Amino acid sequence: MDTTLRDGEQTSGVSFSAAEKLHIAQLLLTELKVDRIEVASARVSQGEFEAVKKITEWAEQNNAIDRVEVLTFVDGGTSVDWMQKAGAKVMNLLTKGSLNHLQFQLKKTPEQHFSEIAATISLAISKGIKVNVYLEDWSNGMRNSKEYVYQFLDFLTIQPIQRILLPDTLGVLNPAESFEFIADLIQRYPKSHFDFHAHNDYDLGTANALEAVGAGVHGLHVTVNGMGERAGNAPLASVIACLKDFYKDIETSVVEESLFSVSKLVETFSGFRIPVNKPVVGENVFTQTAGIHADGDKKNNLYFNDLMPERFGRIRKYALGKMSGKANIENNLAALGIHLSDEELKKVTQRIIELGDKKEVVTQDDLPYIISDVLDSNSIEEKVQIINYVLTHSKELRPSVTLKISIDGNLFEEHAQGDGQYDAFMKALEIIFKNNGKSLPQLKDYAVRIPPGGDTDALCETIITWNNGVKEFITRGLDSDQTVSAIKATQKMLNLI
Repeated sequence: MDTTLRDGEQTSGVSFSAAEKLHIAQLLLTELKVDRIEVASARVSQGEFEAVKKITEWAEQNNAIDRVEVLTFVDGGTSVDWMQKAGAKVMNLLTKGSLNHLQFQLKKTPEQHFSEIAATISLAISKGIKVNVYLEDWSNGMRNSKEYVYQFLDFLTIQPIQRILLPDTLGVLNPAESFEFIADLIQRYPKSHFDFHAHNDYDLGTANALEAVGAGVHGLHVTVNGMGERAGNAPLASVIACLKDFYKDIETSVVEESLFSVSKLVETFSGFRIPVNKPVVGENVFTQTAGIHADGDKKNNLYFNDLMPERFGRIRKYALGKMSGKANIENNLAALGIHLSDEELKKVTQRIIELGDKKEVVTQDDLPYIISDVLDSNSIEEKVQIINYVLTHSKELRPSVTLKISIDGNLFEEHAQGDGQYDAFMKALEIIFKNNGKSLPQLKDYAVRIPPGGDTDALCETIITWNNGVKEFITRGLDSDQTVSAIKATQKMLNLI
């Protein structure tokens, strides 16, 4: 069960719009093919209500309404009414899974709590709503008040509910405890369906989820990119990859090839950036840096494991920098369709190592320029050169640019205004290219960074992602002026296309 749209949205600073929630819900159920999704908490806001209504209307039309779940509360029927109005048919009722929470937060006896839960379950079922029950703080309950948990589960096993949901609410469990506690409950209550809901406070979410599976748990709760409160939840991609590779007798419906694309979409909608080293979906996880590894890949795939990038709709890359060896560079050159002699390759390798020592980022797109510079060759020429430009920015006047460029030796000059200096530059460029019957690729992403603690004169790196209608590619520019670094990145793009 994916809870990106409920628990994942509790990530600090994240709030999906109703349209974004609907789109993510559709992708989770139809493209990724998770079994169930938890899409909201009842009673939170009018916006949340509208989002759930959109999702349930779509789910009804697509025979998926029983796969859409909502977190609800023991609140005298208010949540049930909310569910009915929103069109939801499955509720995940939040209850107290530890004596500590029951006594100090609700200030009630177990008998009082159970009675109110029974009334809520009965009301929901009378309205045609299926019920699952969360035991909030269950992990601490098993540690510190196990008899209360048993008493609670004895009560739940005679209730007309579908699933019992066991959350490690504060992310405190270790793998051994996860196995021990769940195996205990599976043995005690063999007819009950248990789901495990792992949090990642100790970076053990995936490990705990796997131990839960080993103990016989019937369901797992995950989120895209591990989103969630504090350190987040068990990440969907990592859990699916581990289940496939380490539990050969376990099958899931999740489509591995869609994990990366859905991950990137959720990253865009949430603004919650994926760490570059995050397993399966991180930008760097299928990138070899060390030259010896690249060499081994060419010799019977010595540095491959079962996590092949193609499984996830991705490709293997070979980083360029001071750790690069000849094999790394050969792999990148092959991708560009460039062949060099041994002597030429040696010179290019040395230059890349020198750049890496200066901590400069070297990409595959930079290789033609490095080759041209090192070999003093015209085989890869700069057909487009930005000859000159004047950038202006004045108070209460629109930024403007006067631009002169050379294309295949022909000079062109244009003036334009824009919302910023770089926007004005791009508008002038577009006019020149349009007048020449050409079009520019679409700018998809624009990122700027300087070294940590950098002063006002620090080098500024601008990284721009373009899409030419066939594929996305990235160019980088480096300068002490942000706009100039963007212009340098743009000139690289112009020559690549």
